[in-house]
Amino acid sequence: MAMPNSVDHRRALGRLGEDFASQHLRARGFEPLARNHRTRFGEIDLIAFDGRTLIFVEVKTLRAAAPRLDAPRPLPRPLDGLRWRQRHRLRQLATAWLSETDSKPSAADIRFDAIGVVVDREDRLLRLDHIEGAW
Repeated sequence: MAMPNSVDHRRALGRLGEDFASQHLRARGFEPLARNHRTRFGEIDLIAFDGRTLIFVEVKTLRAAAPRLDAPRPLPRPLDGLRWRQRHRLRQLATAWLSETDSKPSAADIRFDAIGVVVDREDRLLRLDHIEGAW
């Protein structure tokens, strides 16, 4: 059984990754519409809009292991773990959000993106991978 403290650390790491992902999207002209939006099927990490495209974003965040002098390690790849089930779930969540939300933008396109974030032990961004139209 996970200790409450470890759950808090996981949530904090997830929030940090979402912060970096949100900053990344803003720099590309997207305005966040919702973050950690709960539907009856679960939670959507980020929803953003750039005036044309509405995106639903799955964010995966990992902390890099401490470097060892004798054997440098490659950075982890958070998006390698995305599977069909998560893709299906994000589509289900997006459908729920679209049907439940009254004040949604009029979008020409809808896209499902994935953002992988890697941070170090001091919460500094080491890597951010953004896959547009991941599904």
